[in-house]
Amino acid sequence: MLKQFAVPEEIAVRIPGDAMRGAVHEIFTACGMPEDDARRSTDTLLYADLRGIDSHGVSNMLRAYVAGFKSGDINPTPNWTILRDAPAAATINCDRGLGLTVGPQAMELAIEKARNQGVATVVCNNGGHFGAAAYHAQMALEHDMIGLSMTVGGLLVAPTHGAQAMVGLNPMSIAAPANEEAPFIFDASMSSVAGNKIRLAQRLGEDLLPGWVATADGTPMMEAGQTPDEFLMLPLGGTREIGSHKGYSLAVMIDILSGIMANAGSALFRFNGVGHHFTVFNIASFTDIDEFKGHMDEYLKALRETPTAPGEERVIYAGLEEHEAEIDRSERGIPYHPEVIEWFRSAFADLGIRDHFAGIV
Repeated sequence: MLKQFAVPEEIAVRIPGDAMRGAVHEIFTACGMPEDDARRSTDTLLYADLRGIDSHGVSNMLRAYVAGFKSGDINPTPNWTILRDAPAAATINCDRGLGLTVGPQAMELAIEKARNQGVATVVCNNGGHFGAAAYHAQMALEHDMIGLSMTVGGLLVAPTHGAQAMVGLNPMSIAAPANEEAPFIFDASMSSVAGNKIRLAQRLGEDLLPGWVATADGTPMMEAGQTPDEFLMLPLGGTREIGSHKGYSLAVMIDILSGIMANAGSALFRFNGVGHHFTVFNIASFTDIDEFKGHMDEYLKALRETPTAPGEERVIYAGLEEHEAEIDRSERGIPYHPEVIEWFRSAFADLGIRDHFAGIV
């Protein structure tokens, strides 16, 4: 994690994972969620926090969900339905349910279909924010499968050379298992940096780096500085010269596969809630699973052992740092900004539930 996004250790408030899990679960149930949905939603958020994906954990997202429940924008008790069903595909109407709970169930359906068909895809419409894409993708790992998840994000990204937001942040994740090595789990938005990380940088008072955002007229900011009052997110790559056309086109691809194909619309023309996409590959349908995992171990180990460039400490692959963060945070607690703890205590009082952090901080 770049320093712009990490809470400095000298101000960090470390909360044990179990304490935060209990707090988040009770907030969800106090907002009207059934127990099973609250558990799934809590698991999704705590997965992000434990693995250092702070942009999609409780710090940023839980307050938005609580506001959504209060306003009626999020249905706390969705009765999701399958609109179209085929042996290796399905389309789900999420009934305005939070993607944190409907998303895992859609992924479970894709896993079950892939068990029988080899590959399966489930798409969703009329949904809500589904948290870290990696959570849904990694669900396939325990079944010796490869998981892919994508979603239509907020309309914040300007096309290459554009002066108006036209495509979504549009994250995607892929997770592939190994034996001894930490699994490969890639999770990234197709913007220059995740939109929620801009919020983290603002909370910490950190400068944005060159190529992350553009000014309101579409001019890329190519010097470090504070977040402007009005800005546009740049596509992955930042500028045309260093590949923003690739990030822009990948964002369009996700709009198509997650939104338009699901009859949810794109980030620009959203007419049926948020669209999601889940695809699962059953490795055993393609090759021997033990051989696959063995080859993955060899490959990932080779990547880790790549000779480093001058001044660099090591080479990593997607999922390795998150694996290490999970070990550390499980032992030492999850570091939160003091403002986040203040919000929780305000939420506890507002919702009439006990202070889960009493005796801890």
